[in-house]
Amino acid sequence: MTQSNLLSKTFRTKSGKEVSVALGTGTKWKQQQSINDISTELVDNILLALKLGFRHIDTAEAYNTQKEVGEALKKADIPREDLWVTTKYSPGWGPIKAYSKSPKESVDKALSQLGVDYIDLFLIHSPFFTTEQTHGYTLEQIWEALIEAKKEGKIREIGISNAPIPHLERLFAASPSPEFYPVVNQIEFHPFLQNQSKNIVEYCQNHGILVEAFSPLAPLSRVESNALAGTLKTLAEKYNKTEAQVLLRYTLQRGILPVTTSSKESRLKESLDLFDFELTEEEVEEISKIGTANPYRAFFSEQFKDY
Repeated sequence: MTQSNLLSKTFRTKSGKEVSVALGTGTKWKQQQSINDISTELVDNILLALKLGFRHIDTAEAYNTQKEVGEALKKADIPREDLWVTTKYSPGWGPIKAYSKSPKESVDKALSQLGVDYIDLFLIHSPFFTTEQTHGYTLEQIWEALIEAKKEGKIREIGISNAPIPHLERLFAASPSPEFYPVVNQIEFHPFLQNQSKNIVEYCQNHGILVEAFSPLAPLSRVESNALAGTLKTLAEKYNKTEAQVLLRYTLQRGILPVTTSSKESRLKESLDLFDFELTEEEVEEISKIGTANPYRAFFSEQFKDY
């Protein structure tokens, strides 16, 4: 079964190549906004990933890694139209205000730091903010700015991250036509958190929104994963794969595109080697059942209490 048959929605680079598993540059690689030096370690990691076959790179204004992605893209001998680059506008968080004075400034800064003429996918990093944090911008006004950037050719596709259903409905209402509907919702997803907010995966998949998963390998580092350890070990042995590959394949078979990362070449290779085996429906259901019985959320615990 190919990836096209697995995902609820697929995208293609400008050259027509199908967008696959993303290399993330957050969490592990995130830097303080005050750091202007380029991390050669991250640049080398991105170059290695590109050499191994990754063509989908995920970054964000909040990670402060756009400049490293830009440096790697400049050094890599890969046509821009063969790559898919995702980044995100930061609306602020807690006491931290948005790093850019406006969504337009965020888009233009991303283009400059990435060293590209267009961004394939631009997301609002979170809908949980106040206008004080965003220097006066509401969710709808941010969306309107992204729509304008898409009209100008600066962005190919627009979406959001960490959005519950009510916020997605606001974006639909703020869109002048289906061409400008949100097409991606990047959320925390793994067996222990199969819906970051109530019914979000089903809603997205029924409304033409691709769900992307950050932290898809969270069970491997959790104490609670002991409940899943035996199943993952058995499946890994059955298919001659690693437990990480089983989890990534599980994510794909749920119709969701994983965003993952590693500093190890072997694990980067494994993340792309997911299409020569297929979990049975019963195995997917077993992983889901065990995960549901052992809930764990790594991010946004307070924000999702009412969703």
